[in-house]
Amino acid sequence: MAFMLSFFKPNITVDGYQVAGSWGRTVIPVAPGQHQVHVHVPYFLPSRLGPADTVVAVNPGQGVELEYKAPLIAFTGGSIGAPPQKYKGMALMIVLMSVALVLILCSVLLALIGNTTGS
Repeated sequence: MAFMLSFFKPNITVDGYQVAGSWGRTVIPVAPGQHQVHVHVPYFLPSRLGPADTVVAVNPGQGVELEYKAPLIAFTGGSIGAPPQKYKGMALMIVLMSVALVLILCSVLLALIGNTTGS
C-alpha cells in the first residue's frame, strides 16, 4: 500500500482551510494560538484514507512539529501528533500476514504430499 500512497498527496486542513500538502516535511505558517489540524489521504476505497485530527497550541515565536502516519490497514485511522508516531493497524497486519503465510505453507505441503503419494 505504501507504493500506492506515493501517487496521492495528503490533504491537510488547518482551522477548516485546506493547505497544500506533500509527503515529507511541510511547513505551515500560522498565528499564535490553538489550531485544529486534520489530515487524510484521498484514495479509492475508502475515499478518505487514514483520517486523523489534533488540536495544537502555538506559542508566539515558536513552532510545533507534528508527524502524520497513514495506517497500514485502509479502514483504520491515521496517527498524528508529536513525533515519533506509530503506524495504526500493525497488529492486524501481522495477523493477516501470518494467516496468509500459514495458508501458503499448507498449500505447498498438500501439493508435496499429493505428489509423493501419487508416485
